[in-house]
Amino acid sequence: MPSKVRIALDAMGGDVGPAVVIPGAAISLGRHRDTEFLLVGDRARIEAELENHPKLKAASKIVHTDVAVGMDDKPSQALRRGRKTSSMWMAIDAVKRGEADVAISAGNTGALMAMARFCLRTLPGIDRPAISAIWPTKRGESVVLDLGATLGGDAHHLVSMAVMGAAKASVLFNKKRPTVGLLNIGTEEVKGHEEIREASEILRARNLPELDYIGFVEGDGIGKGVADVIVTEGFSGNIALKTAEGTARQMAELLRNELQRSWLTKLGYLLARRAFQALRDKMDPNKSNGGVLLGLNGIVVKSHGGTSAEGFAYAIDVGYEMAHYDLLNKINQMLNREGGALNSVQAAQEAVS
Repeated sequence: MPSKVRIALDAMGGDVGPAVVIPGAAISLGRHRDTEFLLVGDRARIEAELENHPKLKAASKIVHTDVAVGMDDKPSQALRRGRKTSSMWMAIDAVKRGEADVAISAGNTGALMAMARFCLRTLPGIDRPAISAIWPTKRGESVVLDLGATLGGDAHHLVSMAVMGAAKASVLFNKKRPTVGLLNIGTEEVKGHEEIREASEILRARNLPELDYIGFVEGDGIGKGVADVIVTEGFSGNIALKTAEGTARQMAELLRNELQRSWLTKLGYLLARRAFQALRDKMDPNKSNGGVLLGLNGIVVKSHGGTSAEGFAYAIDVGYEMAHYDLLNKINQMLNREGGALNSVQAAQEAVS
């Protein structure tokens, strides 16, 4: 456990850049005093924001660059043009060089994934990284992955994500053996694609000591919180995420319209405003901000590009927790202990091909 958690921030990432990144860092620093920041971006813009946050200024070092990855840049273009000179690359590279424990960016997701994978490489036994995030549920929170890092996935990829997701859940939820489910179109063992059924068989047969595999989970089971970790491939995971976000916004708008319909509904709101406030707090997307790119040889966190300073602070909090409790080492230990399961799947697939 490091005495100080060193966090590299892509200060130019996101829709606004330093105007959100710097206040967000100040909020997070108030919650985690043992944090040091490496602020990567345009020095003049960063210093202007730091004037309003003297405590953050004292805990930060600025690395200047005026090159920023555009939110609409294609990953290949961003990697070609922004490699070694952009604020995004330099924040990730600080992790590779040991100058930071974690890198955080609200920038272009595809570019961040491409740069992080190119710069840090993947962990032994991991073919592709995955985006994992916290999902609010009826029972609390769950870790869900992959939310769109890559499309598709064989049994080896799904099993490795189950292991990595369990490691993250054990850190965040303080559980020795988190429950894990595979997202599927039904709970019956005969349903779903072949790779999902194969991954399920492996997880049941191995009975991994650091995760409790509960079987298939249907889409409505995510919100019910039936498992601490829900595993799926990136295509369906991203659709599930966008559907949930859209539904939450729709329900909030419908509820707001209904509460303003008449004096009676307005009175009802006044009588139940504490309950509505509790609901808003629970469904606040800012509090679920911060997707960890699991499977890399380093910790990288993706924040929503259009988040507020409070939302960006939550993404920093996630990065802090991952570094403070040594997530990378925990994942490596679990992968090494359960390497037989992953390697046996890979060997069987190579033999068939």
